[in-house]
Amino acid sequence: MKIGIDLGTANVIVYVKGRGIVITEPSVVAVGEDNRIVAVGEEAREMIGRTPGNIQAIRPMKDGVIADYVITEAMLRFFIGKAKRGRIGLSARPEVMISVPAGVTSVEKRAVRDAALKAGAKEAYLIEEPLAAAIGANVPISGPSGNMIIDIGGGTSEIAVISLGGIVVSNSLRVGGNKFDEAIASYIRKKYNLMIGERTAEEVKIQIGTALPLERELTMEVRGRDLIAGLPRTIPITSSEVMEAIEIPLQMLVAAVRSVLEQTPPELSSDIIDKGMVMSGGGSLLRNVDKLLTQVTGVPCHVAENSLNCVALGTGLALEHFDFFKKSLVSQI
Repeated sequence: MKIGIDLGTANVIVYVKGRGIVITEPSVVAVGEDNRIVAVGEEAREMIGRTPGNIQAIRPMKDGVIADYVITEAMLRFFIGKAKRGRIGLSARPEVMISVPAGVTSVEKRAVRDAALKAGAKEAYLIEEPLAAAIGANVPISGPSGNMIIDIGGGTSEIAVISLGGIVVSNSLRVGGNKFDEAIASYIRKKYNLMIGERTAEEVKIQIGTALPLERELTMEVRGRDLIAGLPRTIPITSSEVMEAIEIPLQMLVAAVRSVLEQTPPELSSDIIDKGMVMSGGGSLLRNVDKLLTQVTGVPCHVAENSLNCVALGTGLALEHFDFFKKSLVSQI
C-alpha cells in the first residue's frame, strides 16, 4: 500500500494509491493528563480555545517542521491507521512519501522520517514541497524548461523555480495562512480593543479576506471579548480593513517572490514569462493574491486547480512513479 502525506502546519492531507485523497483534517491533537491523546484532527480542532484545564489542543507542527515529536508521531499513526481502514491485508505496513519544506535542515528531515517509521510505515521517503506541489498541479517538471511554483501553506510559503526535475532556485518563507490569521487578530485587537480567537480570525480571512481592493466591499460581524469592559461584543469588519491587516505578511511574500525571480537564470526567466507562475496551497485561495503578484512582478500568475490538495497529490504520484522521480527526491538520510 502506498500513501502520500502532506504533513502541513495547518492540515494533514492523505493520498492513497488508487483511491485519491482520503483524509483532509487539521493537524491538531488534543492531549489530556499524562500526555494521553484525547482527539486528533477535526475533532481536536473543535476544541481549540474551548478546552477545560486538563485538556490541551496542540498543533505539533510549527512553520512546516516538527515542534513536538511525540505528538506528531501519534498524529501520523492515527492518520496512517485511518487511511488503511477498510483495506485488505491491514497488517501490511505501507510505504509512505511525506512532503517537507525546501529549506529544512537534515535534522528536521530525519525527525519527519523517523516519526513516519515509528508510526508504522515500512519505508518513508521525503520530497520537497515545491516539487510535490508542481507534480500535483500537473506542471511538466522533468523537461529542460523553467516552471515557477508558489505554494502558500499554513506555516510556510515555498517559492521555487523547477527545471529538469530539480529545484534551481528556491526560497522558503515562514509566512503562511497562520500569519494572516495572527495579523487579523492583532489588527482587530489594536483598532477595536476586541480579543478574537484564532478560529474566528481564520473565518474572517476566508469570508472577506482579500489582497487587493474589491469592487463591492464585503462586511462581516465579528464576535469577541471587549478588552476594556471584559464583556462579549460584536463589531462589523469590512474587507478593506482585512486587506490593511494582512498587508505586512503579503509584502513579505511579494518580496520573497521577487528575490526568487531575481536569482533565476535568464534562460529560465524567459520560460517563466511564457508560462506564468503557478500558485498552490490553501493560502492561494485568498481573493486576488494571484492578481497582486501579477501586478507587482509583471509575470502572469494563476492558481492551480484543486490547489489545496496539490502537495498531497504530488507526494502520492511521486511514490506511484517512484523510479521516474527518484532523482528528484530528498536524498535518504
